[in-house]
Amino acid sequence: MLRLVCDSAQTLKEFTENNYAQASFFWSQLIKDKEIKVNGKKVGGDILLSVGDEVCYYLTKKQEEKPAYYAVYEDEKFFIADKESGVNAEAVFADISRKTGGRYAFIHRLDRNTRGLIAFARCGESEKELLSAFKEKRVEKAYNALCFGSFEKPVATLTAFLKKGGERALVKIFDKPIAGGEKIVTEYAVKEKRADGTTLVEVILHTGKTHQIRAHLAHIGCPIVGDMKYGDTDKNREKKTARQCLVAKKLRFSLSGAFSYMNGKIFESRFEV
Repeated sequence: MLRLVCDSAQTLKEFTENNYAQASFFWSQLIKDKEIKVNGKKVGGDILLSVGDEVCYYLTKKQEEKPAYYAVYEDEKFFIADKESGVNAEAVFADISRKTGGRYAFIHRLDRNTRGLIAFARCGESEKELLSAFKEKRVEKAYNALCFGSFEKPVATLTAFLKKGGERALVKIFDKPIAGGEKIVTEYAVKEKRADGTTLVEVILHTGKTHQIRAHLAHIGCPIVGDMKYGDTDKNREKKTARQCLVAKKLRFSLSGAFSYMNGKIFESRFEV
């Protein structure tokens, strides 16, 4: 059993997804079996929580042990996790904070259904350095994506403009500058063309905007397999997949001063697409 206390008004489902990944995995079953209690009372559906509400989760041992992430690297300054699909980055943050009782800081995030590497800082100095490194493009992030379609060139660096907002919180991509749009640069290299008509590519982000990879690849006619927001719905149904085949595969840092010991290390996700 895990007991948590709500710190802001939100739904029980939102609270669960942001604080306890294992319960999020088994949300429907837990609700059906009434294995979640709020302020001592069993609940059989999503409800609105208030600040100070006590939430208790009663998972089986097998449910508790389902990995939400794997530790890739850890020292007194950094923690690098390999996140599973279907897990909010906030839930990873909450879990490592609970388990160690130490100080952690968010530096960057991954979409819920994107697997792969995510870095956290463990002290104020490393937080400042990592934030600067991301801002100054001293962090190389490489992704693997399985896409429908055939890419026009084996290697290319794409430039476009991304605008947030609109229906279903989608972003839109434009080939030319537009009011409210942000410039994006996405590099790709084809790694494998598969017999089923899909293509495996490595993607390097030169800018890191919301849904950049997913939206940009869809914009050029090569949507990611399983992407239900920007992808090909009919083809996804044919493949019976509803989670994007996208992995944050590699991280490499170029840090300064006392943190330069991280330079030269390449951190790699265990996940494949």
